[in-house]
Amino acid sequence: MPNRYPLRLWIVRHGESSGNVARDAAHAAGAARIDIPERDVDVPLSPLGHRQADAIGRWFADMPESARPELVLASPYRRAVQTAEAIRAEGGLVPGAPRLIEDERLREKEFGILDRLTRAGIEQHHPEQAELRRDLGKFYHRPPGGESWCDVILRLRSALDTLALHHGGRRVLIVGHQVVVLCLRYLLENLTEAEILAIDAEGDVANSSVTEYAFSPDLGPDGGLSLIRYNFVAPLEAEGAPITAEPDTNAAAK
Repeated sequence: MPNRYPLRLWIVRHGESSGNVARDAAHAAGAARIDIPERDVDVPLSPLGHRQADAIGRWFADMPESARPELVLASPYRRAVQTAEAIRAEGGLVPGAPRLIEDERLREKEFGILDRLTRAGIEQHHPEQAELRRDLGKFYHRPPGGESWCDVILRLRSALDTLALHHGGRRVLIVGHQVVVLCLRYLLENLTEAEILAIDAEGDVANSSVTEYAFSPDLGPDGGLSLIRYNFVAPLEAEGAPITAEPDTNAAAK
């Protein structure tokens, strides 16, 4: 049977970013806008985010060499790249693993005109979008210049096809963002809109948390990926790195 699926697949959300910290400060102050000087793509990890990324790297490094990721794909956003590089630096990949593959299809959801606005800011500056989002729901609402969850899912379908074409039968690590983690679950587990939104409503995906799948030959005629764990934060707890689960910067439009 040709293996269309990775043998093992880990999906890690990036560590806490300076944007997460700025978002919390904006909400605490009741501000309409989140104060971030960089483009979203350039937002780096916070000092705590670096600790979290190092901790998850050491967790991978503690695995036998034969069980570690063979390659890593990441969103090109700086916070995701820094997380992936920290995992490598801590010995979390097999020796001789190829260089990081940055894939723009794994990037953060784009927020368009709602970029850097808090929930209060959206209500203040774009009340029509706030009302439209309430009517359509986050799965289908696409702000002008931005993306809906469906748009993210569309590009992730393509990324998974590439994964099957080039990396079937290998152990693969993906480093991305909160909505990317959730939308990959939607695709890999063939979930409905209601099912994935219920998972989302249970709580945010923690920074540097691990979602893991293993190939199972019993899932359909070609096998499939079986969920092993979701939002796994024990490696952070073991390393004494505080757990954070802030939504990404534009939480109101998540």
